[in-house]
Amino acid sequence: MTGLERIQKLITGELPPPPIAQLIGFRVTAVEPGRATVLFEAEPRHANPMGTLHGGILCDVTDAAMGMAYSALLKEGESFTTLELKINFFKPVWNDTLRAEAKMVKPGKTIGVVECDVFDAKGSLVARASSTCMTLRGAEAADR
Repeated sequence: MTGLERIQKLITGELPPPPIAQLIGFRVTAVEPGRATVLFEAEPRHANPMGTLHGGILCDVTDAAMGMAYSALLKEGESFTTLELKINFFKPVWNDTLRAEAKMVKPGKTIGVVECDVFDAKGSLVARASSTCMTLRGAEAADR
């Protein structure tokens, strides 16, 4: 199964969501080659000590969206790993519906760069993340 096919099965419910999606509470809502959208409900249980959404949660959501965008370009038998993740936070979030939109910036045979913008329910930019990913093939991709 290709990466795109796997994510499409997540959307339709033919495959269960990954454990991290269940733990945090996000879901993928759209995917196409090199693009993915994830929705997330920020709630009090996701708060940091100051009462706003914990930055690590936003990192998880953007990492998932970017990973799905990258994975949607993978062929059968390929996998990937994240080499680097960077995020900028632009405004605090309390309780809100967030939309993470990831897109491939620069695909490559082995290394690619993905970006993700996170918007609140009003369409305001909350955060922007970028990631460098590496495609794994053969024995490196086995059981991943």
